[in-house]
Amino acid sequence: MPAGLLPIIYLAFISLGLPDSAIGSAWPTMAPDLGAGVSWVGAVTMIISAGTIVSSLMSVRVVDRFGTGKVTLVSVLLTALALVGFSVSDAFWQLCLIAIPYGLGAGAVDAALNAYVAVHYESQHMSWLHCMWGVGASGGPMIMAQCISGGSWSLGFFVLGGIQLAICVVLTLSLPLWREKKLPKPAEEGSASQGASTHISRRDLLRRDGVLAVLICFFCYCALEGTCGNWAATYCNLARGIDAGTAASWASLFYIGITVGRLLSGFISLKVSDHNMIRLGQAIVALGVLAVLFPLGDAMVLAGLVLVGLGCAPIYPSIIHATPARFGDDVALELTGMQMAFAYVGSLAMSPLFGVIAENIAIELYPVYLAALLIVMVIAAEKLNAVMRRRNAAV
Repeated sequence: MPAGLLPIIYLAFISLGLPDSAIGSAWPTMAPDLGAGVSWVGAVTMIISAGTIVSSLMSVRVVDRFGTGKVTLVSVLLTALALVGFSVSDAFWQLCLIAIPYGLGAGAVDAALNAYVAVHYESQHMSWLHCMWGVGASGGPMIMAQCISGGSWSLGFFVLGGIQLAICVVLTLSLPLWREKKLPKPAEEGSASQGASTHISRRDLLRRDGVLAVLICFFCYCALEGTCGNWAATYCNLARGIDAGTAASWASLFYIGITVGRLLSGFISLKVSDHNMIRLGQAIVALGVLAVLFPLGDAMVLAGLVLVGLGCAPIYPSIIHATPARFGDDVALELTGMQMAFAYVGSLAMSPLFGVIAENIAIELYPVYLAALLIVMVIAAEKLNAVMRRRNAAV
C-alpha cells in the first residue's frame, strides 16, 4: 500500500475520536442554556449510538460499492456538519435531530477504517490506530475547555467542526491513494469449506461455554468506558464544585489515560498474555475508581480519572485479540461481530441510565456506578478464564 496513506488513516481516526467526548465535556454549560435536564444528554448519546450501529451494519455493503476512501471522506464530512450544527443549536430537539447524521458518520468511518487496516496492514498498526482515536478523544475536551473559558460551548463545537472540515480537505486530496475499492469477499480468503465453517448461528454460539461470559464482559467494559467519559465533566462540576471549564479539561484526562495506556500496552503485551492484560487493566481501573470514590482532595479525582483511562486501555484490544485462541478461528469473525453489538448496546444503554440516576437520585453515585460495572466485568472475565482452564485441562 502507498506509504503516504497510513498517516492519512491515522488522521482520519483522530477525527473519529475528536468529537466523541465533546458533548459530555460541554454538557454542564450546555444544559442550562438549552433549558435541558442533566440526564437529557443521554437521549443525544443514544441517538448517536443508534446511528453508529446502523451505519456499522451497512458499512461492508457501502464500502464494497464506493471504496474506503470515499466512505471515510463522506463520514468525516457528516460529523463535521453535525458539529457545526451543534454550535448553532438553541433548542434540545435540534441536538437530537443533528445527532442522527453524527452517528451515521461515526459508525461508517469506524467500521470502514478498521476493516481496511485489518486487510491491508500488519497487526501492530491496529493498536496504533486505536491510539490515534485516543489522541482525538483527549484533544476534544481540551479544545472545548479552552472555548468554554474564553467564549462558549457553541464556539467549541464550531472549532471542532472546522478541524473536521480541514481533515475533509486532506482526505479529498488523498483519494487517489486509496487503490483498493472493495473489501475481499469471505470466499476469496480461503476454500469453500473454510468459508462454510464460519456460518454458525448466533444461537449455537451462545450455547458454547464462555461465550455469554465474554459478551457480558464486553458489555460492561464499554458501559464503563462510555459512562466514565460522558459524565466525568458533569461529576467534577456538580459533585466536586469544580468550575465548568476546568471540569471539561479534566474529562480529557480519562482519554489521555486510554491513549497513553494503549501505547504502553502494545509493548507490555509482548510479554504478558491477553487474559493477564485484562486483569492488569481491571486492577488499575479499580484503583482509579477508588481514588474518585474516596478522594483526599480534587487532585485525587484527577489522578483517579487518569488511572481509570490507563486501566481501560488494554481491556478492549485484549478481549478482541483473545477471541480466536479462546473459541477458534472458525467462529472468530461471527463472535467478534456479536461482541461489537454488545459493546454498542452497553454504550447505548448504560451511560444514559446513569443520567437518569444522576438527575433523580444523585450525581455523587458516579464512582459507585463505575464500581458496579467493574465488579460484574471482573466476575464475567474470571468465569471465562475458569472455562478456558477446564477446557485446556481436558485436552
